[in-house]
Formats: sequence, C-alpha cells, structure tokens
Amino acid sequence: MPSQQLTDRERRVLEAVIQSYVETAEPAGSRTISRRFGIGVSPATIRNTMSDLEEKGFLIHPHTSAGRVPTEMAYRIYVDSLMAVAPSLDAGSRELLRGEISAGGSAIEAILRRAAQVLGVLTHELGIAIGPQLAQARLERLELVRLSAERLLMVLRLTGGAAQSIFVEVPGEIAEAAMAEVSRILNERLAGLSLREIRATLADRLRDTSVGREEKELLNIFIQEGEQIFDLTKPLDEGPVVLGQTSVLVEQPEFANATSLRRLLELTDRPDALGPMVRRRPASGGLSITIGSEHADPQLTDFTMVTAEFHAGGLAGVIGVIGPTRMPYEKVITLVTHTSRLISELID
Repeated sequence: MPSQQLTDRERRVLEAVIQSYVETAEPAGSRTISRRFGIGVSPATIRNTMSDLEEKGFLIHPHTSAGRVPTEMAYRIYVDSLMAVAPSLDAGSRELLRGEISAGGSAIEAILRRAAQVLGVLTHELGIAIGPQLAQARLERLELVRLSAERLLMVLRLTGGAAQSIFVEVPGEIAEAAMAEVSRILNERLAGLSLREIRATLADRLRDTSVGREEKELLNIFIQEGEQIFDLTKPLDEGPVVLGQTSVLVEQPEFANATSLRRLLELTDRPDALGPMVRRRPASGGLSITIGSEHADPQLTDFTMVTAEFHAGGLAGVIGVIGPTRMPYEKVITLVTHTSRLISELID
C-alpha cells in the first residue's frame, strides 16, 4: 500500500499540505506548514520532506509557485489512512437537516430533490441523488380500477412506499365482481414477488386458474400481454437522477477558467448518463469515494464523487456529492453518511 512508503514525518507533512490546500486552494509552502501546523521541525526540514513526497508522487510543484499541491494519490491515501474518523453531526445540525429535507413533502422524489439541494449547499459541492430501482421492488398488493368500458387502471403498491400505475386495455366492460375476483387472484399469486420476477413468470403463475368466463378473459389479457404490461425496466431501472444547484460548485476556484467551467456544465447537462455510472461504483459499508482517474468516465477525471446508499424496504438508492478533488473530505463524508440514513428514515 502507498501508505507503507511513508515515514511518520512524511505522513504528518502530507496531511498538513492537504489540509492547507483544501482550506485555501493555494499551493502550500514549507513556512506555511511550519507556522500553521506545528510539525515540530524547521521549515528547511519540511521543505526536504515535501521534496521526498514529490519524488514519491504524492505532491506536485506548480512551476509558478514555490508551494506544492496534493496529487490524486495523496487524496487517496488521505481518505484511506490519514484522515481522522468523520465525526457525527450534533443534534442541532441533525434536526436542521431533517427539517430542510422533509420540507418538500413525503414523496420519494421530493425528498431526494431536497436532499441533493441541501447537501450541495452545506458541502459547497454538487449534490446528486438517484432514486430506487423500482423494478427490483416487491409487490405488496395491486388494485384494478375501471376508467372506462375498455380501459382499466392497475395500481401497484410496492415495498418502500412506492406506487406505479399501469393502463390495461380490455375488449369490453368487465363486471365489478369479475374485476374483484381477478384482483384477488393476482394478489394471491404475485404478492411478494419483484416486478422483474412477475414479468418473467406471470403466464406460468396464472395458467391453471379455474374461474368464470369474464374472469378468464381478463386473466388471459395478463397472460398474453404480461411482458408488455409489466415492462417497467427502461424508465424505472435507473431511477430518477436528481442534481442539486450547479451554482454552489461554480463558486469553487477550480472552475474560474472557461475550460474547467465548460467541463462542469457538460457534466451537469447529462444527469441521466451519471445514473448507471454512480450505481456501478464500489461501496464499502454503503459509502463510496472515487477520486479523479479512478472514475471509468474520463470526463470525471477532475472530480471526486462521495456517495452513500439509502434504503427503503427492499429498495436502494444513492445520495452524495460531486466536486473537485480538493474538497473537505471529513465534512463531506459526515454529511453524506448522515443524509443517507436520514433519507432511509424519512422514506420508511
């Protein structure tokens, strides 16, 4: 591991350089480190140590400055082994966060939209949230509602409080008693299954029913057209991708020039493309941190993404932030982790 390459002094100097650069966005010099962080050695010794860290690939030396800035490898080692354990939020901050996120209502999408916005404002990064993959949700119950003589509405109540409505075309008016019996059969044979399982096995589960003519006609519609009726994967598998306010990120010095700002805007112009990428990211204990070139997408090489899973029943979604690699990792990790837990509580 890279951390094993470092002496104790190198670790302390590297941690100080990272903290200084995160706070100021300015390359850190040996005198600054000596004055601000109490390393206990002279500026000359710190300068030599910084040179050693540069040779090992942890610092770079911008040609216009006497100071040094961290590399991707430096941020990775900082997150993995140098950073202090992220503290928990105090009670006042927790209640403030809960109030802000729940202010928009109890619907999943409203909670996620508020969470992405609030998280972005608090961290000064770009908040991102991805809704649950509803095709993996399990059916709790369904209801059939008549809309007209030739059209029914099937309402699916899913785990985690989600719901989905599907139109079903019928050849003619179905009696209320027949609709009620078909609803009973569908609930009896499909409840507890995921939408994906229902779509794959619906015909086999309904074929051996012994019912009257009207009920049989309606069940045959589900048998013959079940794959189309329950084909929810395309709009729902990815879940809604919600982004916070780009303006909070534009204020970062990394986006002061036109080229970097254009890269940011290109990123935020395609939120749906971020969805699969975020879902594929590795997670440790529900938290995932990818830095720079660790991203599969080259457009994210200047960014860090910190995300955590939230859960609602059997469903899972993602909440987090995207920002420049220079970010206050302890603060961001604390807020993202707590927000993921809070969303789980609010949705449940």
